[in-house]
Amino acid sequence: MVLLTEIDHVAIAVRDLDAAVAYYRDAFGAEVHHREVVEFDGVEEALVKVAESYIQLTAATRPDSPVARFLDARGEGLHHVGYRVDDCAEALARMVAAGATPVDAAPRPGSRGTTVAFIHPKGSFGTLIELVEE
Repeated sequence: MVLLTEIDHVAIAVRDLDAAVAYYRDAFGAEVHHREVVEFDGVEEALVKVAESYIQLTAATRPDSPVARFLDARGEGLHHVGYRVDDCAEALARMVAAGATPVDAAPRPGSRGTTVAFIHPKGSFGTLIELVEE
C-alpha cells in the first residue's frame, strides 16, 4: 500500500517572511493562500499555492524554535518536504518500522487544521520529512 498521496509542501526557511512573500509575489505573481502563526513550532508560515501543493515560507517567531536554530546553523533555504498522507498515525508507524527516526512520538495538530508528524533527517537520507494528514 502506498502511503504518500502527493507532495503537500516544500518548506523554505527565511529570516524575513514579508520580504519572502514580496519576492514570490513580484517574481512569480504568486499570492499567499494561507498565513498562520504556529505557536507550538515557534514559526509563522505563509503558504503559496502551486497546483495542489504549496511552497511554505517559514520564519522563526522565537529564538529557540527549530527554524531559528536551522537559520543560525545553515542560513536560509530548503528546510523540509511535507508529504500528504491519508492516515498520519499509520504512516508514522510504518516509517518507524522501516527504520525512520521520529521527531514526534505521535501525530499532533499542524497548521490549516491538519495532523502532522516529523521524521528526523537521520535515517531519511538527510531530509527532514513532515507527514501531513488533511
